[in-house]
Amino acid sequence: MKHPTMEVVVTDSILPGRSGASAALTRPSAGSLLMAANIVAAAVVFWYGFEALVVAWQTPEYSHGPIIPMLSAYMFMREMKSVPPTSKPITDRWPGVLVVIGALAIGVLGLMVRIPDIVTYAMILWIGGTILTVFGLKRGWYFWPSVLHLIFMLPLPNFIYWPLSVFLQTVSSEIGVGFISFVGIPVFLDGNVIDLGVYKLQVAEACSGLRYLFPVMSFSYVFGVLYTGPKWHKIVLLLSAAPITVLMNSFRIGVIGVMVDNFGIEHAEGFLHAFEGWVIFVACVGILFGLAAAMQRLQPEPKPLSESIDLDFDGLAPQFARGLAIPVTRALVAITALSTVVAVAWSVAPSRSIEVPDRQPLVLFPKQLGEWRGSVDQLDPIIEAVLGADDYLQATFTHPDMVAPVDLFVAYYHKQTEGSGIHSPEVCLPTGGWEVSAWQERQIALGDAAGTTFPVNSAIIQKGLNRQLVYYWFEQRGRRVTSDYYAKAVTVLDSLTRGRTDGALARVITPIGAGESVEDAEARLLSMLQHAVPRLGAHVPE
Repeated sequence: MKHPTMEVVVTDSILPGRSGASAALTRPSAGSLLMAANIVAAAVVFWYGFEALVVAWQTPEYSHGPIIPMLSAYMFMREMKSVPPTSKPITDRWPGVLVVIGALAIGVLGLMVRIPDIVTYAMILWIGGTILTVFGLKRGWYFWPSVLHLIFMLPLPNFIYWPLSVFLQTVSSEIGVGFISFVGIPVFLDGNVIDLGVYKLQVAEACSGLRYLFPVMSFSYVFGVLYTGPKWHKIVLLLSAAPITVLMNSFRIGVIGVMVDNFGIEHAEGFLHAFEGWVIFVACVGILFGLAAAMQRLQPEPKPLSESIDLDFDGLAPQFARGLAIPVTRALVAITALSTVVAVAWSVAPSRSIEVPDRQPLVLFPKQLGEWRGSVDQLDPIIEAVLGADDYLQATFTHPDMVAPVDLFVAYYHKQTEGSGIHSPEVCLPTGGWEVSAWQERQIALGDAAGTTFPVNSAIIQKGLNRQLVYYWFEQRGRRVTSDYYAKAVTVLDSLTRGRTDGALARVITPIGAGESVEDAEARLLSMLQHAVPRLGAHVPE
């Protein structure tokens, strides 16, 4: 017959015979030592993702990152006060073990394909699974707010970051120009360039508002968790963070424009620019407080804002002590063994190097393609830095029988998984003030002897009276694809199966003349591509 005292291995209660927290602090339990081993083993598995986090936290957009774990830890300790130790058997730990298994599998996948974002998301999932294992599914689910908050410390994937950044740049520019016009200053917006006549201001990536949006959203999340009002208040506070940040950043851009128009360009640079940014951040936080106070006044029994925010620091030390009194359970042994096995296996496994195939640099791309003659240009250093390509070609080709030139651009990347990757023209073109129309995927035929056909993204772009025809596609290790999402998916697949993540973006542009049809421009692009595409293989290997 099972002895009743055996239940100690399946509860969260501290070990008997001691006086609570002081005893736990004197000598950690065997379960606590087991948890420490579990954490060390997991650190080995997720270290690659953590290193990438530290690098990301050094950029202005994510400099708030180190604060997020501390806030999550504070929320976790508060939540523990609502989940006190229990002497009842905890029988629902094994769902947490399944979550840990999934997290370790996802983490190993991220390590194999060398995508740190996958590893960091797996790390958060592992933390959640470990909590469910220790507290059980029913009681552990109470901690989801503190675990979910950790997402705010992660950088956005590039395929989300760049479209969001460009969108916010555009919105901030338009609203900022509206503010400048409202105060009576003549202004013209050309893409993301604010033209004040004497001065021109570039609303760059740094002015998109992302460096305020992420910390303000994190603040609104914590604010919503600590706020004691109705749930709909919490939802409003969380959802209002983004529009408040965008509007205040737009106001900041407008104020900079007014100051530059009145006092000179130095007010758009250096310390004043950064100082204005901090003022806007504090203003966003102040507006959130004001919104919460206003919603409290709508309550039948309104409370002062100081009483509506539960900033309770009492009794946190005993909750910390509970971490030193974790009981030994079969589930805890299982996740510790799993984390240890995965850590050891990954440590002793042969390192998987990403293959960089032999290729000719793009500077050697032919300047004579049939009767097409090319001249090479250099990108602006700022654009080149944002592009982040390992090699690129920007060339203009002319033909004696053609009324307009064709611009060829190729950006090549050795690796597309370790924080670098291709920026789609669909994202970048609008920032230069180009309006995009007739965007479609189409199949083109080069008309060569081999009967080469492949898909391209086609668009007509317009800026003022100037119209241009654009084709672009992604060269992905023998594949020509049009979807950047599909390109990322096959990159992950090829990383696993071929050990390669190299690839390129190819783009051609030609003007559409005043008396010229779109078909004429298409014929010009195809004439040039018939000679250029067969030459790409030497510079963008299959």
